[in-house]
Amino acid sequence: VGNYKRTVKRIDDGHRLCNDLMNCIHERARIEKGYAQQLTEWAKRWKQLVEKGPQYGTVERAWCAFMSEAEKVSELHLEVKGSLMNEDFEKIKNWQKEAFHKQMMGGFKETKEAEDGFRKAQKPWAKKLKEVEAAKKAYHAACKEEKLAVSRETNSKADPALNPEQLKKLQDKVERSKQDVLKTKEKYEKSLKELDNATPQYMENMEQVFEQCQQFEEKRLRFFREVLLEVQKHLDLSNVASYKNIYRELEQNIKTADAVEDLRWFRANQGPGMSMNWPQFEEWSADLNRTLSRREKKKASDGVTLTGINQTGDQVSQANKHSSSLSVQSNTVQSVQSSYNPFEDEEDTGSTVSEKEDNKIKNVSSYEKNQSYPTDWSDEESNNPFSSTDANGDTNPFDEDTPPAMEVRVRALYDYEGQEQDELSFKAGDELTKMENEDEQGWCKGRLDNGQVGLYPANYVEPIQ
Repeated sequence: VGNYKRTVKRIDDGHRLCNDLMNCIHERARIEKGYAQQLTEWAKRWKQLVEKGPQYGTVERAWCAFMSEAEKVSELHLEVKGSLMNEDFEKIKNWQKEAFHKQMMGGFKETKEAEDGFRKAQKPWAKKLKEVEAAKKAYHAACKEEKLAVSRETNSKADPALNPEQLKKLQDKVERSKQDVLKTKEKYEKSLKELDNATPQYMENMEQVFEQCQQFEEKRLRFFREVLLEVQKHLDLSNVASYKNIYRELEQNIKTADAVEDLRWFRANQGPGMSMNWPQFEEWSADLNRTLSRREKKKASDGVTLTGINQTGDQVSQANKHSSSLSVQSNTVQSVQSSYNPFEDEEDTGSTVSEKEDNKIKNVSSYEKNQSYPTDWSDEESNNPFSSTDANGDTNPFDEDTPPAMEVRVRALYDYEGQEQDELSFKAGDELTKMENEDEQGWCKGRLDNGQVGLYPANYVEPIQ
């Protein structure tokens, strides 16, 4: 009696399981969205780095094909996210709303109907069961009383002080108790028989309500199976033709990389095959010999200006291709790196990459396509660019043995606590020596009076007059 409550509870559990499945799909959709955004961010950043970097020709195109692959895969994962939320999530939500009807007083209509059905089917049988329990209790009490009366009669026979009248009362007590036992036993057996007779009808009524609950649960189980299969189809990109085409195209782009073609292009555009601008006699001109100010010289060195080179054919197209990449400024790359947080719509707002680490990633190459080279030269050994490891960019900027190019004493304006191992820490008013000028990211290299060398923000100090 009352064990039908486990079946009734299953209806409430079904409603909760719908919520759990929706939450599960929602979390997976967030993961798909975050992955798609990270792929897009990665592709944009590295596409600019490769285009600005020293790689050229067909190998550059093959390298960039990886970024194109990431952008296309990102679109597919955004489609997966959309399918999960717009189709699967909404389908479960609508089914749950249609299958479970909330009542004004709380709970669900389906739960109350099942509860009432089981209670109504069980009530007659439970009443008879209660009568059986009462008859059983009365019978057992009569048996106990009979045993006690027989025991007293037996003990009184051995007692010589007991008179015949008292003995007669004990014997009568035994006789009455035996009759009570027979009477209660008969009543017990009769109520038990009535219960047995009512059991088949009780089972039929209870099973009828149970089958209704089973049918309701079957609908939920079949619906869950259907939804899970649809989720599987949305997640399984291996059967998506466009997904296979992405990697087929990526493979083709990589296989088109031709070392011979790249070397031929480099020879024609950057090597002996390029058009030469041999020195020619030039007349004196006041405009040409005007002395450039230091600021104008610096501005002129920001880009590469090629003069007197006549290009024809594919050389022009290649040059245009590279000139377009030269217009990408470093601050553009920086803005792309920090354009958005892939989890900006979620609770996690922390960034996993610091600005300095972004800068380290940005400067991945030993030189860039728009790097300018000095035009002055000397036959002295000390000016030979190939006489030291500087030509390969392998020198350590933090090497203590490197002679400083210039040293200026500066005073700290604010307190600064170094965030990395290669940064200095100082207090406002401390004096230190600036060893190198400010770089593109606003950092200077300096040395504390204790000999420690490291980086510090340029706007945190002022020169000592």
